Amino acid sequence: MTHPLHRIRDKVENGQRLSFEDGLFLEEQADLFTLGELANLVRERKNGKFTYYNVNTHLNPTNVCVYRCTFCAFRADLKSPKGYVMSDEQILERAAEADRRGATEMHIVGGLHHQLPYEWYLNVVKLIHTHYPRLHLKAYTAVEWDWFHRLTGRPTRDLLAEFKAAGLGSLPGGGAEIFHPEVRDQICEHKADTEAWLRIHREAHQLGLRSNATMLYGHIEKPWHRIDHLIRLRELQDETGGFQTFIPLAFHPDNTKLAAQYNIPRPSVLTDLRVMAVSRLMLDNFPHIKAYWVMLGIKTAQLAQHYGADDLDGTVVHEKIYHDAGSDSPQELTVAEIRRLIEEAGRIPVERDTLYRAVKRDGQRWEAAEPVEAVA
Repeated sequence: MTHPLHRIRDKVENGQRLSFEDGLFLEEQADLFTLGELANLVRERKNGKFTYYNVNTHLNPTNVCVYRCTFCAFRADLKSPKGYVMSDEQILERAAEADRRGATEMHIVGGLHHQLPYEWYLNVVKLIHTHYPRLHLKAYTAVEWDWFHRLTGRPTRDLLAEFKAAGLGSLPGGGAEIFHPEVRDQICEHKADTEAWLRIHREAHQLGLRSNATMLYGHIEKPWHRIDHLIRLRELQDETGGFQTFIPLAFHPDNTKLAAQYNIPRPSVLTDLRVMAVSRLMLDNFPHIKAYWVMLGIKTAQLAQHYGADDLDGTVVHEKIYHDAGSDSPQELTVAEIRRLIEEAGRIPVERDTLYRAVKRDGQRWEAAEPVEAVA
């Protein structure tokens, strides 16, 4: 009888899709070095020796949030001294700083403030796009879009279309956490459920908006919950083709209720690399897998470039959410540092914009016109 790993290897080498059972075997029984070898084969088949990065900045307009997700250390109560709401002037200054730095993208996510109207969130995008139209605005997770629906009573598809007209460029992948209700109901029981998350991304794709997808791992989920999550994403990608990048997000336990309740340590480097490799192998229809250095740490993100990842994210200025949860990575990296890290990992650094077009720079000027494949 053929050993399961030999059968899986044959499938990977022949470009055949892996089943739920295959994924579970890889999660639970495959050795890490074989996983890395197979994931790297797929990674290089799709993206060669390239590792992508972008020049971006984060904007978290408020941390006040109606939800109390047990894994979150970022949120604040309405009357908490930690709570804040950025003014229009502060938002524009952050956008001006991004523009001065040559950023191509602003990543905009935050809390769901009890007392702010829908129009406030729309104004954040309108304001930045009006003053700095070249900045690509990757804004609001599916959980936030679901909240906007609750605020207005309007269909999320209509809200997405309104934001797109106001300057929205794409959607981040946050809020997915773990799709299976057995876990989701314990860690974020009141916010957008799995069906809402998938529907909102489907609607965005139907409107011509690209998006990312994530998975939060290393808390109370089991390996089979992770494989279930990946297959649900793969099925939606089969339907729409609108996902660009998958980002596995390692749970950071510091200052979270979930870690205090279950005494959860931070995932090990071995777990990080295993999840990265299995994600690359299961998500055969996703173009890119990102090793988000803010969450993984720089050294693990470098290693991940040989375990299926082909993206390192970007300069990531002003990141708050994961640093509040104990991330000890730097607040930002320079372009020179990012390129050095990629080259140390034996990869070829390529700056991209949010839509994975190669960015060419001439001093402070930049343009993104060619698909990344044309860079070779």
